[in-house]
Amino acid sequence: MKWVTREHVHVDRVACPWLIKRFIDPDAEFIFVPRDTDPATITEGIPFDFKGVELGHHDGKCSFDAFVEKYNITDPAILKIAEIVREADTHVENPQPLAVALDILARGYRMICKDDHETLEKEFYLYDAMYAYFKKQIEEGKA
Repeated sequence: MKWVTREHVHVDRVACPWLIKRFIDPDAEFIFVPRDTDPATITEGIPFDFKGVELGHHDGKCSFDAFVEKYNITDPAILKIAEIVREADTHVENPQPLAVALDILARGYRMICKDDHETLEKEFYLYDAMYAYFKKQIEEGKA
């Protein structure tokens, strides 16, 4: 399946493709379009993280939350990542330190990568590491 989002990915537009590839659609293909693209004009693929789409921001939640809800993902490690992504992406007041760090790392990856595809490739390791860490913490009863 093709998934379409805005170019110049940041926190939510990296977290969502990671979630899609790892838990929803392992064969996913990502297409990046200019940020002023009207999602109603997208005819090939599922748009996400655009204003007004199902898989976008709603009621203070980010697109990652929309994916978790739509695909009924209940894995506690994913829910912990969702909390961090939401705080990093929606710029809540007094975010937890991991949300601040995630925002900083996302900005840094954009600076060192040549395009959005490379950003996803490199930054997926960060999400894989967070997932492994939280999964282990939960299994050991520490989270």
